[in-house]
Amino acid sequence: MRNPIRLKNFKARFLPLYLAGLATLVFLPPSPLSVIWALPLIFVGAVLRGWGAGYLVKNNDLTIGGPYAHLRHPLYAGTLLVSTGFGIALGGWPAVILVLILWPWFALRYFPRKDASESRRLEELYGERFSEYKGAVPALWPRLQAWVGSWNDSSETRVDEGWRLARYSENNELGTLLAILTGVVVFWQRAVAGG
Repeated sequence: MRNPIRLKNFKARFLPLYLAGLATLVFLPPSPLSVIWALPLIFVGAVLRGWGAGYLVKNNDLTIGGPYAHLRHPLYAGTLLVSTGFGIALGGWPAVILVLILWPWFALRYFPRKDASESRRLEELYGERFSEYKGAVPALWPRLQAWVGSWNDSSETRVDEGWRLARYSENNELGTLLAILTGVVVFWQRAVAGG
């Protein structure tokens, strides 16, 4: 099993974000009710991320099974749900400010750049298969019916081998889950202590 602690998350460039988050929790503690309201969104986001991570095979195959048959970026969608959930957990005007910053930044800066670079790479690797997939499967808003490509019997592309704990671990999702659970516990403890 892979070490769940990702050292890249402790780089100096993240320090201002960690300090801002800590200051917000110290000086503007959330209410228990705001944390309770946030839990379903955090839970759904964490489940979506975990579901995607258990299917994803980076750089070896075009993954189109599981959640990838419904949306191309379940990890990004899950992260956005978790982040929004933590924003709601803050409650009041800090939640509004966080959401007003987070969503436009994600929609206008972060996601378009990531989607474009990942799409270029996958198009180079898989050509028409990826183009068909990209044209049929939305990026972030899931389609209800699972998509199945016209080339789904190709030995070059993994269609659906099911969710695997080994892939979940290799994609470092355990570390993400631990971070989410730690965040929920810290928010809850702060809400109870501050209220």
